[in-house]
Amino acid sequence: MKNTQPVRSTAEYQAMDAAHHIHAFLDQKALNEEGARVITRGEGLYVWDNEGKQYLDGMSGLWCTNVGYGRPELIDAATRQLKELSYYNMFFHTTHPAVVELSERLFSLLPGNYSHVIYTNSGSEANEVLIRTVRRFWDVMGQPDKKIFIGRHNGYHGSTVGSASLGGMAFMHEMGNLPIPGVEHIAEPYWYAHGGKLSPAEFGLKCAQELEAKILQLGADKVAAFVAEPFQGAGGMIFPPESYWPEIQRICRQYDVLLCADEVIGGFGRTGEWFAHQHFDFQPDTLSIAKGLTSGYIPMGGLVLSRRMAEALIAKGGVFAHGLTYSGHPVAAAVALANLDVLQGEGMVQAVKQDTGPYLQRCLREVFADHPLVGDIQGTGMVAALQLCEDKASRQLFANEDDIGWRCRTHGFDEGLIIRSTHGRMIMAPALAITRSQIDELVGKTRRAVDRTAQELGLL
Repeated sequence: MKNTQPVRSTAEYQAMDAAHHIHAFLDQKALNEEGARVITRGEGLYVWDNEGKQYLDGMSGLWCTNVGYGRPELIDAATRQLKELSYYNMFFHTTHPAVVELSERLFSLLPGNYSHVIYTNSGSEANEVLIRTVRRFWDVMGQPDKKIFIGRHNGYHGSTVGSASLGGMAFMHEMGNLPIPGVEHIAEPYWYAHGGKLSPAEFGLKCAQELEAKILQLGADKVAAFVAEPFQGAGGMIFPPESYWPEIQRICRQYDVLLCADEVIGGFGRTGEWFAHQHFDFQPDTLSIAKGLTSGYIPMGGLVLSRRMAEALIAKGGVFAHGLTYSGHPVAAAVALANLDVLQGEGMVQAVKQDTGPYLQRCLREVFADHPLVGDIQGTGMVAALQLCEDKASRQLFANEDDIGWRCRTHGFDEGLIIRSTHGRMIMAPALAITRSQIDELVGKTRRAVDRTAQELGLL
C-alpha cells in the first residue's frame, strides 16, 4: 500500500511540533528555538532523520528496541492479531488466547518462584500498580500498617505521581510536591562519586546497611518494600559494587520487607541474562517489566508477582479493585510473543552473554582506559557507561558535568551516533541484535565524540 502520509519539510514538522507538544525532560522554550530532530525511519540498528542523515542508535530508542527496528515478525504478528481480535479487555470474567500464551511463555523464562502477572501499558504504570498491590498484600497478610516504601536517591521508576515518588530524583520531586506520603529514600550505591576512601566492597556494604538503619528507624512493622533497579538506568547506568545486593537481600529477608526489582530497563536480555537480577544473583519478590517485552514496538508493561504474593492475594484478597482498559491488550500480547520468539530463536540473549556483550565491554575498556577525560567504565552485556571526570587520580567530577555530558552527546549526534548523557556519564545500550562490526562503529564514533569534548576542554 502506498504511503499516504504527507511529506513536509523539516522546518514545517518542527513548527507543528512546537505548536502542539511539550517534550519529556527538556526545556520546551529552548527546544522550540532549536527545533526538534525529526526521525522518520528505522531499520536494524539505524534510524534516519527527515534530512536523510543516518544514525547508529546506541540507546535502542529508550533502552527498548532489543531486536532492532523493522523486524517483519513483529509487524506481521500485530497485523494478524489486528485482523483476528483487535481489542478485548480482561474485565467481565474474560481472557483471550494472545495474553494467555504470552504469560505461559513469560513464566517459562522466569525462575519458578514467580507465578502471576498484572499487565500494564508501561513501566511507569507497572510501578504505580506496585504500590497498591504491595499494600494490598500486607493487608491480606494481617499487617495493614506495613505501607512504607523505601527507594533510592537518583533511582528512576517512572513519571507518574506514584512511580516518580518511588524514584529519588530531586528535580522531579520539586515538580508536584513529591514524594507522596509513605515513601522514603536511602543513598545510591554510586562508588565513583560518593565512595571517598572506601573500597568498592566497603562502600557497597555501607550503602546496603543504610537500608537496615532506615528500616529500624521507621519500624519493620511499618515498612512494606524496598524498590530498586538492579543497576540504575536513567540515573546514569550505575552498577553497584558486588557486595551490595547480597546484603540488601539479607536485610529484606531478616525484616520481612518485600524486595521489588525494577526490571524495566534490565529485563529481556540486556545484561546477558533474561533478567538483570539474575546477573546480580538475588531473588526479588516482584519484577516491574516493560520496554524489552515488546522491543518497544507497541506499549506494554507488567508487574510480576512471586508465588507467595499471588497465592495470598488470591486466597485471602477477594476482589482486587484494580484494572486498566488496555491491560493485556491482544495486539501488544501478540507482538510480545513474536518478540520473545525472535530473542529466543536467534539466540540473542545467549550471544549478548557469550559473544557481543563481552566484545563491547572489552572494546570500551581497551579504547578508553587511558583517555584523559574518562575516569571509569562500567557495564555488562549491552549496557555501559563512561564516567567523565576532571581529575582521574582523585575521582574529581566536573562542577558543570551536566553541560559537559550534553556537549559530548551532541558531538555524538554530529558523528551519526545516538548516545545519552546523564550528568557526567555517557551511557549506551544498543539493541541486542548488534553485530561486532556495528560495535566497532559504536565505539569508534563514541571515541570521536569524547575526543572532541576533551579537545574543547584542553585535555587533548
